[in-house]
Amino acid sequence: MLRDVTLPLWLLALIVGFAAVTFASHFLFPSVRWFFRKRAERALARLNARLDRPIELFKLARRQDMIVRLVYDPRVMEAVAEHAAETGVPGAVAFEEARGYAREIVPAFSATMYFGVATRLARLISRGLYRVRIGKVDAALNAQLDPNATVVFVMNHRSNMDYVLVTWLVANRSALSYAVGEWARIWPLSRLIRAMGAYFIRRGSRDTLYRRVLARYVQMATEEGTTQAIFPEGGLSLDGRVGPAKMGLLAYVAAGAGQGRDVLFVPVGLAYDRVLEDRVLVGAHLSGTRRFRAGLWPILGFVGRNLWRRLRGRFKGFGTAAAGFGPPVSLQAFRAAHPEAPLDALGAHLMAEIEKVVPILPVPLVAAALQSEPADRNALALRVAELVAQLQSRGAVLKLPPQGMPEALNEGLSPLIARGLVGPDLRATEGSGPILAFYAASVWQRLETDNAATRRT
Repeated sequence: MLRDVTLPLWLLALIVGFAAVTFASHFLFPSVRWFFRKRAERALARLNARLDRPIELFKLARRQDMIVRLVYDPRVMEAVAEHAAETGVPGAVAFEEARGYAREIVPAFSATMYFGVATRLARLISRGLYRVRIGKVDAALNAQLDPNATVVFVMNHRSNMDYVLVTWLVANRSALSYAVGEWARIWPLSRLIRAMGAYFIRRGSRDTLYRRVLARYVQMATEEGTTQAIFPEGGLSLDGRVGPAKMGLLAYVAAGAGQGRDVLFVPVGLAYDRVLEDRVLVGAHLSGTRRFRAGLWPILGFVGRNLWRRLRGRFKGFGTAAAGFGPPVSLQAFRAAHPEAPLDALGAHLMAEIEKVVPILPVPLVAAALQSEPADRNALALRVAELVAQLQSRGAVLKLPPQGMPEALNEGLSPLIARGLVGPDLRATEGSGPILAFYAASVWQRLETDNAATRRT
């Protein structure tokens, strides 16, 4: 029993290797995971203590667990069975198809990535590109919202900067779960976006099984109280106006509202003196298609030129970016007040509320005034003052410089001249009319007296 045993060196190395792996997997790795998990739990507790709405357990669940929970949900299994029966594919194939959709949709939220990286980066980018101003903030938002309600921020979609700006502005309230389009499914951007809690959607997909898996995920998130942010328009505005609501995600959220949990829709209006994609959006609008033709090299060239200007101290920013927050709309209260109204009425009401809080900024204001073709700068100043008076009488949210109307005129006119959209004679240069109309549209929409009534009808 105590005799020596001779082993080949390779076999000894193999035994030692297996022993090391066994020790690590059974003792070392669990201890390390326990240590970091405890640290993460303490950090999360401190983070939740300063947030208005703590991060929900649903969002903190492991991604693989959420995928399994979603795929084996009774409604998804029912959708799988119906899909298999309608298409004639085997049930196992339909199930794997649903599992693939679930993997595509479900995010992998990281509190460290969201609050440690994303919000700081969003603040840096927003303040580096714009003067950020807060428009109207409804008094109800400063009070404590119903802690049992699911909060959904509904916003107009002006620019891809919307994600960055709103992430920073509401970072002290909660972590937002965005619905993002297929443009963001590029590696490694997709990993970063998933870590921020966003979930991918295929806009315009007609695959019934996919839509039912997506609907169930949104409903589960709503049932668990996850704070969400959606763009009801379904895409970027091509004409500068707040468009009608597409009821896809809104319908899913409304269906996920249970008997004991209300949904509070918070209208958010976003505006920019310079929409970075303005030429691309206007081009798509003129062509009558939503196919955006912004190539990689033009984008890199735009970034490189402005980075070089910043390094030389010549970059003055893109003007003002502003956000307004309207009064929360309770889903339960809306249904009680309009028991017979279709769901489309809720969408129309939300878009009208968003439109009310879209801030009016200097560049859109001057662009609208220029459309009357003033003879000189004095005539332009009079026209701007006229528009301001009309907007104030309609209760519009004006975010103009505190120095007064001369500075507002300068902030609105100088960028248009610098970009070559307006000449020294205050006339639109050749081909710039659609761009000016794009910016002026928010002013004219706010001045339409019967706009909200028309939408409700």
